Amino acid sequence: MMPRAMLRALFDAAIAAADPARCVPPCLPPDDGGRLIVIGAGKASAAMAQAVERQWSGPLDGLVVTRYGHGVPCERIEIVEAAHPVPDVAGELAAQRILDKVRGLSESDRVLALISGGGSALLAAPAAGITLAEKRAITSSLLRSGASIGEINCVRKHLSAIKGGRLAVAAWPASVLTLAISDVPGDDPAVIASGPTVADPSTALDALNVLDSYAIDLPQSLRCQLEEGELETPKAGDPHLTRSTFRLVASPRQMLEAAAEAALQMGLTPLILGDAIEGEAREVGKVLAGIALSCARHGFPLRAPGVLLSGGETTVTLKGEGRGGRNTEFLLGLAQALDGAPGIHALAADTDGIDGSENNAGAFVGPETLARAWEQGVDIQRHLAANDAWGYFSALGDLLVTGPTRTNVNDFRAIFVGME
Repeated sequence: MMPRAMLRALFDAAIAAADPARCVPPCLPPDDGGRLIVIGAGKASAAMAQAVERQWSGPLDGLVVTRYGHGVPCERIEIVEAAHPVPDVAGELAAQRILDKVRGLSESDRVLALISGGGSALLAAPAAGITLAEKRAITSSLLRSGASIGEINCVRKHLSAIKGGRLAVAAWPASVLTLAISDVPGDDPAVIASGPTVADPSTALDALNVLDSYAIDLPQSLRCQLEEGELETPKAGDPHLTRSTFRLVASPRQMLEAAAEAALQMGLTPLILGDAIEGEAREVGKVLAGIALSCARHGFPLRAPGVLLSGGETTVTLKGEGRGGRNTEFLLGLAQALDGAPGIHALAADTDGIDGSENNAGAFVGPETLARAWEQGVDIQRHLAANDAWGYFSALGDLLVTGPTRTNVNDFRAIFVGME
């Protein structure tokens, strides 16, 4: 099998391991014929809802919100689409309708929350005294700043009427079971989609410190709300969270283990470097290039032929006006550091099928990448400076386009180290 086809097969194996049709049904509560109210948010939430519908024979209704283009047909659960990563009015209305669905329930009612990555932006119900326009401006600034997903979600929770445990509080005294697909390093329930059904360990002052550390402009009224604790979230021990339970159904680690098993079946030695790698995307690319070169030249920490696998969520500090995402920017840093080293090929992609601002999941890199670009007058340094990774790989025809996968277990990176 050619390296590019092999890398794509590993990516497909990773996606299959996180398919909601596969991972949701075993985790459903007993179907005792009673009514189940389904709510949810995230890039995988529509596919998760469809998986529930196909398994549940009792009374069922609900509403989930997913990203535009990520919906699937459902008969009993309403699917709404909204904007990601910057929230819009559709997300605001959907979040308010979800809150309305769980308010006024009794102790005998059951709520199933289907939560996945992207839910933070899609559950766009601002807290009292905050406008959607203010949330949009703050979110956009944070996304450009290079802040980590944990930092961004800390802020999102404290500007929200539904995240940071507030959804579970609204549903009390009904029981709430959350089934979650993780897209965050460490699989922290309080970070996945900003933890709408779990206690929040962060504080309003933590959120303010994040905003100040990245020099994000704030309305004075919002600064005062954060300083005075008016936007504090529910904490551990809150009695309104006692009937809320959480279960992880798919994670970055699981998808990497599935890819590693597929590599073994291809006769390759896999090495999982980690499922929670963070940092500036291009710099992570340089680090992983160094590891790949060590494997190729010294057989350490892996002997060829083998594949280095990793996940996590890198960041991009935007300084240019180019197009692309963190996976393609990672590949720019990787390709530059590899400098055409023979026998090394790579794929990096977002498992939701969309990397950043365009419609590609990611891209491919090979030993000939820099030479082919040079022949076409495509300068890697210029594209790095402009944060235009999409333009670079588009010019080479090396983009990976999958369309929405309807799951989301964060970034997938595979570096094949072959024989020179």
